[in-house]
Amino acid sequence: MHDKILILDFGSQVTQLIARRVREAHVFCEIHPNDVSDAFIREFAPKGIILSGSHASTYEEHELRAPQAVWELGVPVLGICYGMFTMAVQRGGTVEAADHREFGYAEVRAHGRTLLLDGIEDFATSEGHGMLKVWMSHGDKVTALPPGFKLMASTPSCPIAGMADEARGYYGVQFHPEVTHTAQGRALLNRFVLEIAKAKPDWVMGNYIEEAVARIREQVGDEEVILGLSGGVDSSVAAALIHRAIGDQLTCVFVDHGLLRLNEGAMVMEMFAGRLHAKVIAVDASAQFLGHLAGVTDPEVKRKIIGREFVEVFQAEAKKLQRAKWLAQGTIYPDVIESGGAKSKKATSIKSHHNVGGLPETLGLKLLEPLRELFKDEVRELGVALGLPHDMVYRHPFPGPGLGVRILGEIKPQFADLLRRADAIFIEELRNTIDAASGKSWYALTSQAFAVFLPVKSVGVMGDGRTYDYVVALRAV
Repeated sequence: MHDKILILDFGSQVTQLIARRVREAHVFCEIHPNDVSDAFIREFAPKGIILSGSHASTYEEHELRAPQAVWELGVPVLGICYGMFTMAVQRGGTVEAADHREFGYAEVRAHGRTLLLDGIEDFATSEGHGMLKVWMSHGDKVTALPPGFKLMASTPSCPIAGMADEARGYYGVQFHPEVTHTAQGRALLNRFVLEIAKAKPDWVMGNYIEEAVARIREQVGDEEVILGLSGGVDSSVAAALIHRAIGDQLTCVFVDHGLLRLNEGAMVMEMFAGRLHAKVIAVDASAQFLGHLAGVTDPEVKRKIIGREFVEVFQAEAKKLQRAKWLAQGTIYPDVIESGGAKSKKATSIKSHHNVGGLPETLGLKLLEPLRELFKDEVRELGVALGLPHDMVYRHPFPGPGLGVRILGEIKPQFADLLRRADAIFIEELRNTIDAASGKSWYALTSQAFAVFLPVKSVGVMGDGRTYDYVVALRAV
């Protein structure tokens, strides 16, 4: 059984970043809404609790308070931004509206010595005070410390930017250590999780495989599973993990909608049917997809058509597999969070996601999502541990609708072919170009790079001659 950190979400859009930082310390954590029951918290048995930020103010009429069990469990608690405010209010301090909202970089001065901040600093003043470069985003401020707390940090505009009750292991910080803008944020969270909460760092993907395989076998039994294999990282890792667990009980369906990357289909079949010896059904539905997309220019309509046609093709194949009782999907934790469907009810929905909902109900299948609790970097680590090629596991993200969302205007077969070749050349050049300072390829140094087809023509030069052809835009982030 892994040691666990409980993250209570008060509605911040960056709560998942807290979870990522904790997982990066190799400690398991889960996000749950702030209004979970006291019984749930006691049963969860966390080694420590983190209270997230929020869009709300502590003096507004709402129920954004930490359950009483948080203060009765006897484990360390870290409050971040709003989490610090509710800690202050619930422990007997005072919070008021700040004179002005503080948003952006700030320099925080440490006061005294606390276990949370001791030795963690970006620089020191001439007087020897440790200073942190942090990211602030708040409209309230703590004006009176709760009984038993001491001042831990301050800024010129925020006299109480950090507080601590070290006897109980309660810490509050006004800034956001989970975001990359806070330079020492990772060190601060590691200090809380590993040294203050004393959680064991045993959450590693090599160990996770054995646990996940056992869980899949117990869940599925001797029933069969069907999975839509796209060639992307998530579905590929899900397929490899499930195949490791149940072998030929898994059947993968690979649908070619005519909008894949260059040689995608051949690569998927070689990897899964050839090397892993998995059962893969390849369906060439490109004519069907492109036919329904003819004349359509609205991007959202194109996306819906592609989604609708995929469901139809997948359903047709699934009905042929009458023994299949489970639908497997490569849903990962950010998919669930972005859809507003995480274990927290407080997050505002950002967008609908193609992996969340829909198919299981229409097919009458039970849902299997073995990656649902994992972040993308953990999925990649898992893929490598499962023996998938590094180049496949660390590919840049590719949208479900494929090149369909990277062709502006109407989708035509010749446009898709041109974009497919241009994108492949672009990616090849990035892979072959090495950054001298890091020794890594430009592809590895970018989080996403892709080509976009523009339905306009422009004059260019090819060789020594004039050309007039379509424009392809290149983007690397």
